[in-house]
Amino acid sequence: MAEYGRPPPYGGEYYYTEKRRGGNFCVRCICCCYCVLFLLIIILASMAFYFYMYYKPKIPTYDFQSLDVKKFGYQPDFSVNADLIITMKAYNPNTAIGFIYGEGSSVNVTYSDSNICTGKLPSFHQGQKNTTIFQIELTGKSTFGSGLYEAFQENEKKGKIPLKVMIKVPVQIILGDTKLKQFNVFANVTLTVHDLKPGKKPEVEHSKPAFDVKF
Repeated sequence: MAEYGRPPPYGGEYYYTEKRRGGNFCVRCICCCYCVLFLLIIILASMAFYFYMYYKPKIPTYDFQSLDVKKFGYQPDFSVNADLIITMKAYNPNTAIGFIYGEGSSVNVTYSDSNICTGKLPSFHQGQKNTTIFQIELTGKSTFGSGLYEAFQENEKKGKIPLKVMIKVPVQIILGDTKLKQFNVFANVTLTVHDLKPGKKPEVEHSKPAFDVKF
């Protein structure tokens, strides 16, 4: 047993020195990890800043133009036949970014959550600083219950038919000559149609579209 006041033997002194070295090594590893993470954040921020300054990305705008009623009629079995054409205008304000609107889109027009007609957007490539006007034809035959059927007719008499248009379209961004990964854009817009008589362009009030993106 070591005497009181005497330093510990060499073996004990070596043991404590190794423990301190191990602690310093862990601290150095943590510091290195934080430095690498900080450097990575700076690189990513610089790339994002360069991308923004070089491409100056802007969100395209989409405007409702008109609604044409080719066919609309009530049937004795509480069903509705519809053939509508919606005209839209898409504007791409970007000078270095283009868009591809792909296949597999869908457009649904509903009344009180019941489908009236369906269609799809045309697929097209929209270049830089481009305005594209396109049409969507929507057709369908829907059977309502007697209550919903009567409510629809009553709304038409009052000149205020509330319709919801739900759109899903695959979109691909083009940066210069590089095509990025395709993603889906979802849009909902509410229309208040004053008249659905065939052969006319009815007056339409519409809300601002609500968008959602899913990769």
